[in-house]
Amino acid sequence: MQKKISTIIKFVVFVGLGIFFIYWFLSKLSADEKSQIWEAFGNVNYFWVAVVFVTGVLSHVARALRWRLLFEPLNYKPGVSTTFGAVMIAYLANLAVPRLGEVLRCGILNQYEKIPLQTSLGTVVTERIIDLIGFGLTVLLGLVLEFNLLKDYLYDALSQKIAVPSLATLAAIGVAGLVLCFVLYRIFRKKLQRIPLFVKLQTTILGFWQGIKSILYLKKPWLFVLYSLVIYSLYFVGGYFVFLVLPETMHLTLLAALMVYIFGSVGMMITPGGIGLYPALIAETLTIYKVSKPIGYALGWISWGVQQIVTLVFGMTYLIVLPLKKKKKIT
Repeated sequence: MQKKISTIIKFVVFVGLGIFFIYWFLSKLSADEKSQIWEAFGNVNYFWVAVVFVTGVLSHVARALRWRLLFEPLNYKPGVSTTFGAVMIAYLANLAVPRLGEVLRCGILNQYEKIPLQTSLGTVVTERIIDLIGFGLTVLLGLVLEFNLLKDYLYDALSQKIAVPSLATLAAIGVAGLVLCFVLYRIFRKKLQRIPLFVKLQTTILGFWQGIKSILYLKKPWLFVLYSLVIYSLYFVGGYFVFLVLPETMHLTLLAALMVYIFGSVGMMITPGGIGLYPALIAETLTIYKVSKPIGYALGWISWGVQQIVTLVFGMTYLIVLPLKKKKKIT
């Protein structure tokens, strides 16, 4: 009973947060700007919407194939269709309660492929660690490639509210802070081992390292890396195709798509499926590239809508297909 109440509370909180972001962003727009959003929806190129849809499906297929590789060293070989269905049902569940899908997809492989739940959970942890590292590297790549543009945007935005020190000063503070942390760790490391929070952090870091090393035990580690590159490439290439949906954003480049992927991913992490926050972050990101907020917001909702349609179509389909396949197999 307590678990059900906890799930309901999580759902209400996260969806409520998404609704808040929708209200907050719309409240900042004038009547004319809201009108521009509706006009933008009328200028949608549906051919490119279909291309974005296909790109989204392919990224999920690549993710399922990559996840499947992690079972090889464990002497399991789940079916491609079942693995893909588990991934899509997991995304569908995450729309209601974040992270619920991670457990659910492991349960699906347990039910239809007889893979122990703990075994599947171990592969999910490894996959999430790799995703986090991959996202971190993508953020780093974006910062390097668009450093000047981001620096100017952030500096202008912050300097209007607070006195912002120079870049050299910030770099010096950062280096000094790292050195100070290292020195303090060396001095107090024995005492730190008695602090539960520090021990948990240390365990998490070691878990990250173990997750990375587990890839080396794969029969084809290069294939895992290739699938990862395909997944991330499809994410931001799909973001570029979204630009072609509206005439006002057709001039934007792959670099802009990379930044949209980075900031949009943050929205996906905070609210279920990025509801409310994802379109707002896309709109804010595109202002860096001189795209008006109404157009950016419209594009954000189009991008978000296509992603949710992919999840709903394939998630609901496999909720029906997998039980039917099992029934047919039994008979």
